[in-house]
Amino acid sequence: MSQFQDELPPPPYVPPPSEAPARQIIALPLSAPLHWLALGWHDLRAHPGISLAFGLAFCVMVWVLSTVFHSQPEYTMTLVSGCLLVGPFLAMGLYDVSRRREQGLAPTLLASATCWRSHLRSMGLLVGVLIVLELLWGRASLVVIAVFFNTGMPSSASVVQAIFNPANLEFVLAYAVVGGVFAALVFATSVVSIPMILDRDTDAISAAITSIAVVLDNPGVMLQWGALIVLLTAAALLLPWALGLLLVGPLLGHASWHAYRGSVRWLDTATAQAPAAGTASS
Repeated sequence: MSQFQDELPPPPYVPPPSEAPARQIIALPLSAPLHWLALGWHDLRAHPGISLAFGLAFCVMVWVLSTVFHSQPEYTMTLVSGCLLVGPFLAMGLYDVSRRREQGLAPTLLASATCWRSHLRSMGLLVGVLIVLELLWGRASLVVIAVFFNTGMPSSASVVQAIFNPANLEFVLAYAVVGGVFAALVFATSVVSIPMILDRDTDAISAAITSIAVVLDNPGVMLQWGALIVLLTAAALLLPWALGLLLVGPLLGHASWHAYRGSVRWLDTATAQAPAAGTASS
């Protein structure tokens, strides 16, 4: 038996699976969101033409959504799905502008608008997850509406009237709770995942897990950051024709890049820089 075993060829060598560089979630101070906004404002001022071009794209999306909501509200959620498909790719263009500026490179509108091409697989999977969440959100919203509107699909006017009618307080609360849960899921999944895909070319699952970890490790800061996003977006939408998005959209996009850079540290980069620092000191 031992002689037979000696004659067997050795098993083929199987290399160990490659692992992504280790990352560290940074503990953030409460002032971090304001710092991100300040850095985002510097990026916007440094490249106003590119930033405003993306801001105009956000405005167009809102104009189309508003038109559909007032004319055929039953198609609004479908169009929102389309916006969720396009929005992350627009946001990645703004992240690319901030990344290039951080690296000392000159960004261009064409390069930033097409930076997603080399990350299409990861972006496609992540956007698919966001669309599934949005569809579930839409289905849950329809259930809430059906409870309070038993005469069929309400028009846009009846929905607005219901929101401001004190008699429909239960409807408003239920709708807010359902929307808040799904909005929190979307926010936690995407807050740093898309800039992480751009920066590290990682897969969508790892990026989403890292994004959720950032939120869980810094709940107070991320709650403040989410509230700032909502408040600034709401203020931008209150202006005529939602023209506030021309500035607020790019500002939040640039700031979101800095939110990622301030929340996640890659240990391979720190390790690579350590020997160089030691050599310089010696």
